[in-house]
Amino acid sequence: MSLHDAYDPDNIFAKILRGDMPSVKVWEDDDVMAFMDVFPQSEGHVLVVSKTSQARNILEIEPEALARLTAAVQRTARAVEKALKPDGLSLMQFNGDAGGQTVFHLHFHIVPRWADRAMKGHGHAPMADADHLKDLAARIAAELD
Repeated sequence: MSLHDAYDPDNIFAKILRGDMPSVKVWEDDDVMAFMDVFPQSEGHVLVVSKTSQARNILEIEPEALARLTAAVQRTARAVEKALKPDGLSLMQFNGDAGGQTVFHLHFHIVPRWADRAMKGHGHAPMADADHLKDLAARIAAELD
């Protein structure tokens, strides 16, 4: 998809937000939802999405929704760091097919990184065990400010 295609209300994140698809939720409020990536690039990979915007990419999102979303990314990243004690964090956000985007609902990736562990490729990681994701989500949620 290009940067200027129409929003698809049946994309996987829209289905998760509607409750039509299961997810392992870390936390949510009226504006955002943070949930575990089922194809994690690293242990503890979390996705953060807006619940109020149908922006497909950073170019389309309303400034107020972006402010709430980035605050949620920071809050979640802090909890990931406290819970999992990684050596670093990668925060990623892709725009358009050519930019590496695979789900066309604006989202941010929080990927914990360890010096002695390779990160799996975006869109190439195997599916994670649901029970392990639930454990990680609970550990991260327990560290939210």
